Amino acid sequence: MKIGIPKEIRFEEKRVALAPAGVDSLIRSGHQVFIEKGAGEGSHFSDDDYTNLGAVLVYGPEEVYQRSDLVIKIHRVTEKETEMMKENQVLFSFLHLAVGEKKIINTFLEKKITAIGYELIENKAGLPVLYSMSEIAGKLAIQVAENLLESTNPNGRGILIGGITGVAPAAVVVLGAGVVGTNAAKSALGRGASVIVLDTDIERLKNIDTTFDKKITTVVANPYTISRGVKFADVLVGAVLKKGEKTPHLVTEEMVKQMKKGAVIVDVAIDQGGVIETSRPTTLSDPTYLLHDVTHYCVPNMPAMVARTASYGLTNAAMPYILSIADKGLNPSLMNDPGLIAGACTYNGHCSNEIVADIFNLEYRRIHLFSHN
Repeated sequence: MKIGIPKEIRFEEKRVALAPAGVDSLIRSGHQVFIEKGAGEGSHFSDDDYTNLGAVLVYGPEEVYQRSDLVIKIHRVTEKETEMMKENQVLFSFLHLAVGEKKIINTFLEKKITAIGYELIENKAGLPVLYSMSEIAGKLAIQVAENLLESTNPNGRGILIGGITGVAPAAVVVLGAGVVGTNAAKSALGRGASVIVLDTDIERLKNIDTTFDKKITTVVANPYTISRGVKFADVLVGAVLKKGEKTPHLVTEEMVKQMKKGAVIVDVAIDQGGVIETSRPTTLSDPTYLLHDVTHYCVPNMPAMVARTASYGLTNAAMPYILSIADKGLNPSLMNDPGLIAGACTYNGHCSNEIVADIFNLEYRRIHLFSHN
């Protein structure tokens, strides 16, 4: 199969879709890989790192899209990128279509592109490809918040997150006990913070209790407990995920107004719309803004801060699915993996994701595949 890796064009996206190790696996399996010049630079992978393995270097995105049967990306595609795609292509990428533009989905449908969202692929343990990025984002949330609390930040509260003898640590409130929330809680606890995790799922809260030997306070989330937790927080981490959907605003602007002066919000859910009403997307070069005396950090592609680690992590998680389609073909791979089908948002000219179909008023059709053996 012919596989293409374009250079990411979204602002400040430094990750690359496959690290050299992933390209090596594809080439060893007999596939041809086209990679755009400079695609790995943001992750400190040189063009030679790829061409020495047998990848073909191309000098523009149009060539990548036109020569490839399967395109592998990181960030959700732009309108310009969809225009370069060809009919019946397969796309692997984070899609986030619920907060995207309808014209991009329409192009997928018109060109009969099979668009598979990394954030939607399932297995028995959860969302395996998204997991690695969520793990990184959860850990980074505390690293970022720790810096924003410092007095070197013009609006910082001047708090050492772990406190010292005789001086209380920072109160870190995490909204959501999934992968992001658990990793944020773990990192905050490791730094000595006082940590509270809220979630509606009792089993997830039990897991937090067990994993951290009750060193983290767990609370069932509802408007009352969320309001109290937000008011108490020095750091609030938004870590709520509704698979394939826009994230609901569980923290209202009125709640934000009640927060401590100089408190920090890190809304990791901003790539799906954000869990805090006052959140709006920011960038790595201009990551914060002050509203109601609260510092907001709302960068949608936080893992790009550690692009090399993120590129390795994504490669490790995505390669089984990429190799399956490359080796067996699209339909056999889908037929043998319901979790991969769950990731397919468009297929053969139809919207195959019910949530996206409802949001954009499109006809929804389930993927039906039949064996010819």
